[in-house]
Amino acid sequence: MDIDEFRNYCISLEGVREKTPFGKFAARYDSILVFYILDHMFCLVDMDNFTSVTVKSTPDEIEEIRMNHSSVSDPLNLSLRYWIQLNLNGDIPDRKIYSLVKRSYDIVKTKYTKKK
Repeated sequence: MDIDEFRNYCISLEGVREKTPFGKFAARYDSILVFYILDHMFCLVDMDNFTSVTVKSTPDEIEEIRMNHSSVSDPLNLSLRYWIQLNLNGDIPDRKIYSLVKRSYDIVKTKYTKKK
């Protein structure tokens, strides 16, 4: 998987927008690409260092992912309860990463669709 393939997958999901919002805090964050549904984040990647994908999940699902895979990390500056970093080229197959991205999209979309 490469960044272009991954980006194309994310923006193919209905209603997804992308931004690089963190550069205003520090120049080193200019390369953080964030994908949004209904104006809420569901996925983050570093375009310059595409070695991981950070997705939103549920506490139970995060526990299950951690139990079944070693190539996961704590996300930087996000809630450890609801976010998990999936390290690429580890023991999580690409198809599973795409599935977890879609699950993250669905979690956020469902949560904020109810409020509208």
